[in-house]
Amino acid sequence: MSDIKKHVAWVLLVVVVSFGALGATLAANWRPFLGLDLRGGLSITYQPYLPGKKTVSSGQIATAINIIRNRINALGVAQPNVQSFGNDIIVQLPGIKDPQKAEAIIGTTAKLYFRPVLCQVPPYQPPKKGASVSTTLPSCPTYSASTFQNTANGPSNPPPLSNSPNAANYPNTPPGRDNPNSIVVLPYANQPEIRLELGPSPLDGTAIKSAFPELNNGQWGVGFTLSSAGAAKFNQLAQQEYHKDFAIVLDNQVISFPLMNATSFPGQGVISPMSQSEAQNLSLELSYGALPVSLRQLTAQTVSPTLGASSLKAGLAAGILGIILVLIYSIFYYRGLGVVVILGLATTGALLYSIICLLGQTIGTTLDLSGVTGLIVSIGITVDSYVVYFERLKDEIREGKSIRVSVSKAFKRAFKTVLFADAVSLIGAVVLWFFSIGAVKGFAFFLGLSTCLDILTAYAFTRPMVILLGRTRFFTELPVIGIARGLLAKEAV
Repeated sequence: MSDIKKHVAWVLLVVVVSFGALGATLAANWRPFLGLDLRGGLSITYQPYLPGKKTVSSGQIATAINIIRNRINALGVAQPNVQSFGNDIIVQLPGIKDPQKAEAIIGTTAKLYFRPVLCQVPPYQPPKKGASVSTTLPSCPTYSASTFQNTANGPSNPPPLSNSPNAANYPNTPPGRDNPNSIVVLPYANQPEIRLELGPSPLDGTAIKSAFPELNNGQWGVGFTLSSAGAAKFNQLAQQEYHKDFAIVLDNQVISFPLMNATSFPGQGVISPMSQSEAQNLSLELSYGALPVSLRQLTAQTVSPTLGASSLKAGLAAGILGIILVLIYSIFYYRGLGVVVILGLATTGALLYSIICLLGQTIGTTLDLSGVTGLIVSIGITVDSYVVYFERLKDEIREGKSIRVSVSKAFKRAFKTVLFADAVSLIGAVVLWFFSIGAVKGFAFFLGLSTCLDILTAYAFTRPMVILLGRTRFFTELPVIGIARGLLAKEAV
């Protein structure tokens, strides 16, 4: 393949990938997940504390953050941000519609319950338009000891399905109505499509004195010790539910439903088998069914959607104005090469937007005002790469070389400078990412992402595009806007 064909192939590849990705993103109706300052919502700062103690351990704070995040997920809030700031916990809820409800659920000290499993309920199927939701509890089939033959934990050995015709039309018991004295239908946390009908709770999490992950005979499990008051009640539950599943319920979700394989426990027991991560998580949840610390609310700030929309419009307006000014300057100063800047920014922007939307859909990356600022700053970094290349091209031409000869040699020398300059920005972004918190992380992430794309675009698009134009006499010698005039080359005469 000739050099010309290789350069054409590179340009076409970048254009097809960039705008193909943009087209797929728009067709899928994906959009960036906007942060609190752009979308509006609620921001709360809590100070964790333990009555009678001066300090709170980092492990207790981490566990509290885990439980708070699970509670927020139950609210259906998209892309919540829960993190520690020093010894405080910051909770950001973009797009929240009921701040009072969110504050109440986050700060509530939830209880952990043990409930007998009556049967498994089919996945919920919302009734058709006009039909009513079933309000009659599903009836469960006979639950005998012969149902189970081993002690496996979790959905690999689920209890028998309900034989009630309205079971799929019966919704989960909503938060706040999980009455320990009532029969409820709750989802399994790891697989929400698995729903269980549970009987009244004979005891709560206070029966567990401590819990810890342990490895026995190559299998991970959770060892637990019972309090003196809870041991009798737990043994009573064991006798009633022998060879049946019993559910461990936290925050309106079943976190585990192991098989009861003994009728008596001498103050301790083991829940197994499971994976190591499951054992670690379950031990924490059993130990801290409620929040492991008390929370003192320090601040609560509501950002209105109107203010968020205004911030977004201001950020976009600033970015668009900056791009327009840069493009006008590029065309005025570099003439025909300014078209390369326009096309390069367009392809980079299309690919960058697609990546941001993809990251939001897959791993929940949130774009906030600091992220928008990082993207705007990256425009200058990208244009700098063009300036470095074009100025190096001018230097080659001043030495008496033609444009055709200079375009390739100039890039080889300029690309080293581009790499060093982008490396500085990338190092700065990485350092900010690792050593900062909150909004600064968003700035660092999007600045780093844009810098990486700049390196890719410079090599895969700018280089072949300028070489193709520099070798085409029509573009180099056009009056007024020809490339030669922008570079002050002899071809302009």
